[in-house]
Amino acid sequence: MASVRIPTEARLLLLTRGLRALVDGYVAVLLPAYLLALGFGTWEVGLMSTVTLSGSALATLALGTWGHRIHHRHLLRAAALVMMVTGLGFAGFSDLWPLLVVAFVGTLNPSSGDVSVFLPLEHARLAHMAVGHERTTLFARYSLAGALCAALGSLAAAVPDHLIKLGIGQLPALRAMFVVYALAGFALWLLYRQLPAPDRQLPEPPASLGPSRSVVARLAALFCVDAFAGGLLVQSLLALWLFERFDMSLASAGAFFFWAGLLTAFSQLAAPHIARRIGLLNTMVFTHIPSSLALIGAAFAPRMEIALGLLLLRSALSQMDVPTRSAFVMSVVTPPERVAAASYTAVPRSLASALSPSLGGAMFAAGWLAAPLVFCGALKIAYDLVLLGAFRRVDAAKRSEAE
Repeated sequence: MASVRIPTEARLLLLTRGLRALVDGYVAVLLPAYLLALGFGTWEVGLMSTVTLSGSALATLALGTWGHRIHHRHLLRAAALVMMVTGLGFAGFSDLWPLLVVAFVGTLNPSSGDVSVFLPLEHARLAHMAVGHERTTLFARYSLAGALCAALGSLAAAVPDHLIKLGIGQLPALRAMFVVYALAGFALWLLYRQLPAPDRQLPEPPASLGPSRSVVARLAALFCVDAFAGGLLVQSLLALWLFERFDMSLASAGAFFFWAGLLTAFSQLAAPHIARRIGLLNTMVFTHIPSSLALIGAAFAPRMEIALGLLLLRSALSQMDVPTRSAFVMSVVTPPERVAAASYTAVPRSLASALSPSLGGAMFAAGWLAAPLVFCGALKIAYDLVLLGAFRRVDAAKRSEAE
């Protein structure tokens, strides 16, 4: 990866991203096991993911509409406090409706990526710290920090099994992990206090969308398709698929998601180099399509070893579009619009991905175990092809400017 000087504030944001990913990594694996232990079924697991992502989408929409009026330091600290309440709520409640309320207003993340209000705020800050290929590299390091820590977090999904062996009951062991999630929220609150005070202004004050409204709207519409497809198989549902299809244990699932996360992390290192050679858009598309084909293949794999191999191949390719997508969005809007653009492209993704987990859970409940994987892969391939056709000229123009 190209040598890029990382500002102090960027280092702090890389640290906060890593900490959030660490706890998100095990929560995504433990969430279905926790809900099943409480006596709920596979449909409720999908419903919980839908409600969680819907709440995140509405919070991000509010951020894009009014967030530019409030300094990012205050917003990030408030989000950290909400994260604390989320962890304590899941640790304390056992009935479905209270858990759904906490999931809706909280920061829980059932997916392998970041879908919270933290993301657009941190993206907008990072975008001001570099330009051109250096910005892509900085976003890649941000994604790398998240992927590595999420992989380590997946290993922590085995902690409840170890606690059970020590004589602690299954539910108390699982609840303890949500208490740790709340403590991570408090640690984030302390870290965000070190961000620049409100009297330090951005190079250009943030504003709502203006001249870039059209391109952001088109990108947001396409991102909806990708997110809806991904929502059919968020990480919690993929863990559920492994539990149902192959009777995999929590420890084995955690180990699998650890290695999958490592492959995802290493792919973030390659993304800037590939983007420098073939462009941001081509990197997004031509790594995404093979990963979707691998996912479809896993749906019909006759043995667990083959399915896991294909899923690992998917992990090595599927997330290369994350830093390149973020850099692409930041490159096609004016600097004052970056917070709004990050929010308005994140909101449709969250809304669309919120609709599909309950559908994926319903497919599992009906016994159609292969259906979510097939539909997810097919929709993602369609998204990639349309995205390439719609924005190929825009990407070529931005590459010419960079050169």
